[in-house]
Amino acid sequence: MRLLAIGGRWLLALVCIMALVAWDMGLRSAEVAPAQAVLAHANGAWSPDTAWQVAERGQIPMPAGMPAAHASTLVAMPAGHPAALTAFWFSGDRESAPNVQIAASQWDRATQRWLPARLVVDRHVLGDALQYGVRRLGNPVAWLDAQGQLHLYVVATGAGGWAASRVLHLRQSSAGSALGELAFAPERALPLSWLWNTSYLVRNAPLPLADGGAVLPVHFELGIKVPAAVRLDAQGRLLAMTRMSQRDFLLQPALVALSPTHWLAFLRDDSPKARIGVVATQDGGRHWEDRPDLSLVNPDSAVAALGLASHYALLVHNASAGSRNRLDLSASPDGERWHTARILEQGQGPDEYSYPALVWHEHALWVSYTVDRHRIAWQRLVPLPAPSGGTP
Repeated sequence: MRLLAIGGRWLLALVCIMALVAWDMGLRSAEVAPAQAVLAHANGAWSPDTAWQVAERGQIPMPAGMPAAHASTLVAMPAGHPAALTAFWFSGDRESAPNVQIAASQWDRATQRWLPARLVVDRHVLGDALQYGVRRLGNPVAWLDAQGQLHLYVVATGAGGWAASRVLHLRQSSAGSALGELAFAPERALPLSWLWNTSYLVRNAPLPLADGGAVLPVHFELGIKVPAAVRLDAQGRLLAMTRMSQRDFLLQPALVALSPTHWLAFLRDDSPKARIGVVATQDGGRHWEDRPDLSLVNPDSAVAALGLASHYALLVHNASAGSRNRLDLSASPDGERWHTARILEQGQGPDEYSYPALVWHEHALWVSYTVDRHRIAWQRLVPLPAPSGGTP
């Protein structure tokens, strides 16, 4: 009887949390102008038959004395910048360790290699600036605004585990964005919830909008998992937030625009199904609906997605039901039918290749991902001519 009573109290608490989250997100779904996504990272005759070849691969240099690394994010830099790409990730003794900081490296155009990493965000500096204690740092997500300024959205906790996280918005404070001078200043914790503004996390890159703003995918994680789309203005400030799914076990959404207003989000699934969840919007993010899961296998692990042209999408994901020792690149002509375009990594047993990031830049697809929670690996892939002779 005691176990039944305890179970009943937990169930009641879970129902209350679900109701509060739904009510809170409803309040924050403010009416804003319809969003138009920026399309077409690459032009060309993309088809399901497009093959991908690894042109280069390696590991990004790690900060000295930091044995752990995880959750990389990639951002393409403007033409004329000394660097083609900037990568961010968190690094320290281990995940959640007190010395975890946000590290950065850049792909140098002159030397065609990654520069030695620098630590660019420190939790103590953040805590002093925001006037509350920051106990640990987690996933960073990078966004380059229309003025060429870098923004970071970083998971941070004051107390408790990741379910007690806030999303901190940091803006580039240095005059330039070259790695040697790159610095950030905290703006604020994004006001995502009245519930102590806690239990929200980020993982995947924002979707850029034609008005200069972006849509930042986030998820709520306290007892339940609920994905949401956060509309940002051109300065990276919150305009509105919309719940993306009525299911309560989906997290870490990755956004793809198939047209300016038709978007898909692919999600990590916390249920035992070992699949990838899907939600869609036909009106630029104002309303979302659940779609059938993809047939692709995934072991409750983060995915990365990218649209290269109208109705051509790529997905990087773990491709086994029970482990993260295989990492695949899959392609789709419509976001529904998928096939394996390339196996990026195939390990054994406890090997881990996880938390991928994707970006298209200078006629190539760049992928970064965690290796065994100790290193960040990268690959540069180029498309091969389709069998018909067309070249993407």
